[in-house]
Amino acid sequence: MSGAQVDGIRVGPGITGDSADDLLRVAELVRSVPDYPQPGVLFRDITPVLAHGESFATVTTELAANAGEADLVIGVEARGFLLGAAVALVAGVGTVPVRKAGKLPAVAASRSYDLEYGSATLELPAGVVEPGTRVYVVDDVLATGGTAAAACALLADAGAEVVGFGTLLELAALDGRAKLGDLRIDALLNA
Repeated sequence: MSGAQVDGIRVGPGITGDSADDLLRVAELVRSVPDYPQPGVLFRDITPVLAHGESFATVTTELAANAGEADLVIGVEARGFLLGAAVALVAGVGTVPVRKAGKLPAVAASRSYDLEYGSATLELPAGVVEPGTRVYVVDDVLATGGTAAAACALLADAGAEVVGFGTLLELAALDGRAKLGDLRIDALLNA
């Protein structure tokens, strides 16, 4: 299993045995889309993974095992909502979405940040994440780390304890991990 990969995607570090075999099958479903959203970018589309029940269950179960003692799973807009809700269900905890600006009727806090193709603002809904709440943040892909870092900082600003960040796919060459400091990162697949 060591070193096995599909279309440049390999199983994340520390994952072995049946889990590694299952995740390699998940990697087969990740679609590579060249020159999207702009020339020179290789977009990794996880939609086929979400559409395949067995693979979606594998991803959900693996990420839920990493949620540990979290009180809530936080899903980052937009595919992170899908993964986050499923992970929370398996982990037996609630879920809260971190949304793009202008999507929430009541906002507890917001955080602006730069990303690969511009800038954005994330917002946390009011009244659902209390200070001291342990949260596990989930998103589909860790690329340059801007969105992940902004979401984690937003939650820390609200007084939450971020216990880890889970992702289906890390684009290691973009070094987004560096923006998350010493936060534990659980990447199921790496490209």
